[in-house]
Amino acid sequence: MDRGLYLSTITLLLFSIVAVYSLSIFPTIYFGASEFHFLKKESIFVAIAIVILTIIGSLNPYRFFKPLGFTLFILSTILLISMFFLPESLVKEVLGAKRWIKFGSFSISPTEFFKYGFLVFIAWSLARKENNLKSSSTIFKEFSILIPYFSLLAIVVVFVAFAQKDLGQTVVITLTLLSIILLAGGSKKLFITLISMSIGLVAILIAVAPHRLHRLKGWWVGVQDGILSILPDGIAKSLKVTDTTQSLPITNAIHSIESGGVFGRHLGEGQYKLGFLSEVHTDYIFAGIAEEIGFIGLMLLLSLYGYILYRIFFIAANLVKPMERYFVIGVGVIIFSSGMINLLGVTGLIPIKGIAVPLLSYGGSQIIATSIAIAMVLMLSRKVKV
Repeated sequence: MDRGLYLSTITLLLFSIVAVYSLSIFPTIYFGASEFHFLKKESIFVAIAIVILTIIGSLNPYRFFKPLGFTLFILSTILLISMFFLPESLVKEVLGAKRWIKFGSFSISPTEFFKYGFLVFIAWSLARKENNLKSSSTIFKEFSILIPYFSLLAIVVVFVAFAQKDLGQTVVITLTLLSIILLAGGSKKLFITLISMSIGLVAILIAVAPHRLHRLKGWWVGVQDGILSILPDGIAKSLKVTDTTQSLPITNAIHSIESGGVFGRHLGEGQYKLGFLSEVHTDYIFAGIAEEIGFIGLMLLLSLYGYILYRIFFIAANLVKPMERYFVIGVGVIIFSSGMINLLGVTGLIPIKGIAVPLLSYGGSQIIATSIAIAMVLMLSRKVKV
């Protein structure tokens, strides 16, 4: 298998143990848990992930790639749907959203697995439509070919964006589908049209959900001064929001990053993780860890992500079969878009969205699901001659 991808992924996983342990001091006190509660769980998740990377990555891609991929798609789909029919004793509900299925002291988020299973199906299906898409002479013919995929995406939006109130994962899944459509031969005009429609869909999903409007307002409060200063006074006054308390999470995240400076305050010495950053070991992990490892440390961390993505796209570029190539690129798109949405959110460049940083944030589902996907990429890398 590709050693560069294998070792860099394990390096990032091992660093996640250190990061989660360092940043989880406030949650352990707040919930009255053991000092090593998150450390133990994260270590278990990482150990399972390394075993998955090693075993699946060593399998014969000619025999196991498709069976494993379709098994992931079928099982994750069943879990995603069944979650809405399971009793409350098995389904963990937070703020009206059902996102986790409980198994004892552990919980599983089906969406984390579904997005990679969905990718397998899309890669397989669009690989069969590649010639039809490339030979389409008009955008209307392209739309007619892709109608089944848009219908399927609409179902995903209902389950993920509405039922689970998870707009971030919906955006990631949509971006992945659009990327594969472009790779499969969709025209640039079609791609631009679909992007525009997707932006409109996101706007609608925000408008119909009060909690998303609240989050958007909180983001706007934090960035409005710089934007309104270049607008006419009349327009600026009408757009001005005076309730500044809503911007505290983003403001604290930015201050946490600034507090780290160039070299950081050193691991364990961060201050903003002590109750000023909600979910600092998950959603705000970039902000929390930036305070402790500084700008240089953060750049090294992002460089590690960059190297992982480079290896993934290198493998994709050297695969012959369209389905395999689309799947590997899709894995890269999911990892990149998830990380960027989180990073841009904690720096205030876009409204914050509660989405985990792949392989870094605390959480067994995202770590194991991402490791399965990368393990499948490692399996396919055995076909690539370096």
